[in-house]
Amino acid sequence: MKILKPLGLMSIALLTLSSVYACNFNENKKPIELIAQATNTSEPKKDNIVQIALLLDTSNSMDGLISQAKSQLWDIVNEFSLAKCKNDARPKLQIAIYQYGNDNLSANEGYIQQVLGFSSDLDEISEKLFSLTTNGGEEYCGKVLQTSLQQLPWNNNPDLLRMIFIAGNEPFNQGRYNYTTALTNANEKGVTVNTIFCGNYELGINTNWKKGATMTGGEYMAIDHNKEIVHINTPYDDIIIKLNSKLNTTYISYGSLGQTKYKAQSVQDENALEMEEAVAVKRAVSKSSRLYNNKKWDLVDAYEDDAFEISAIEKDDLPDVLKNKNEDEIKKYIETKKTERVQIQKEIQAYNSKRLSYIAEHQEGEKSGELENAMVKAIKKQAESKNYNWE
Repeated sequence: MKILKPLGLMSIALLTLSSVYACNFNENKKPIELIAQATNTSEPKKDNIVQIALLLDTSNSMDGLISQAKSQLWDIVNEFSLAKCKNDARPKLQIAIYQYGNDNLSANEGYIQQVLGFSSDLDEISEKLFSLTTNGGEEYCGKVLQTSLQQLPWNNNPDLLRMIFIAGNEPFNQGRYNYTTALTNANEKGVTVNTIFCGNYELGINTNWKKGATMTGGEYMAIDHNKEIVHINTPYDDIIIKLNSKLNTTYISYGSLGQTKYKAQSVQDENALEMEEAVAVKRAVSKSSRLYNNKKWDLVDAYEDDAFEISAIEKDDLPDVLKNKNEDEIKKYIETKKTERVQIQKEIQAYNSKRLSYIAEHQEGEKSGELENAMVKAIKKQAESKNYNWE
């Protein structure tokens, strides 16, 4: 490293917010001038991550809500996969899950449990949703809001989108913890709280659910959580499901997580299929999107990471098919699977476009009152304020 002479030469680092932060930038702004040492002329680029926490009432009356959450996760993921910034950057997505109001949970903790911290692992998110069951309880909205705000590692970048969706059907002010204190904390952290009342719209207003949203600039919505979701079957569903099976063969598990996560992938496929064929199709579409990334256990996704080195993997951590191959042979095998995967993903996307056109032609009336529609509407509206747009 060169040593600077006593004159103390300095360099001017011109850093624009659009290169460091997320979507929220003004193209007409002048660059901010910062004086930095010659050895440190730029800051590392921060990840563009959207954080969403789901706070779900799992008391006895909420079976319909949990069912909708399980089946419509993939609709929300597929919608979000189309989001981008005005500078064409693509945001990552992290989802956290809390349950509250369930008698099986600790009374000392306010019948609240963090089911999953912020995660981008779509299989893990699905697994945790399918683990939820309902049972009696006391529903303390203020307490679960405050707990999620305190426990989760919310990003402190004001340009990033941070959202809470809380769903339930008991009065929002139930419990000893004042929900307005939690909402004040949310405002301080820049987290927008959206409330979803499971029941009559006016009743939700009268029980403070609307106030719970407006205090942070969020959306208040009411849904029929017991509404039967009608899926339209299409001629393309079976094709997409078969392509999903082929897609799974392109994954190369490695490391301590490898085999466990590879099996979990299939388990979540089965969970989706057990709910309904259409849900399995939507999951397959999610798996063909940029948001489905498994670099922690799949060599194909890991190989795309610039920091990844095949030579750093112990032979014992490789699948049997690669243990006796040299590094060049391993790379060739990975690249072959990558080519296969990209082709299958393109086919799934192409058939999905035909599927969506078919559904649009055969859809009777507007879909309303469903968890997916409520969440997507709020996400899009609040994302616009951060300069996100949709393809």
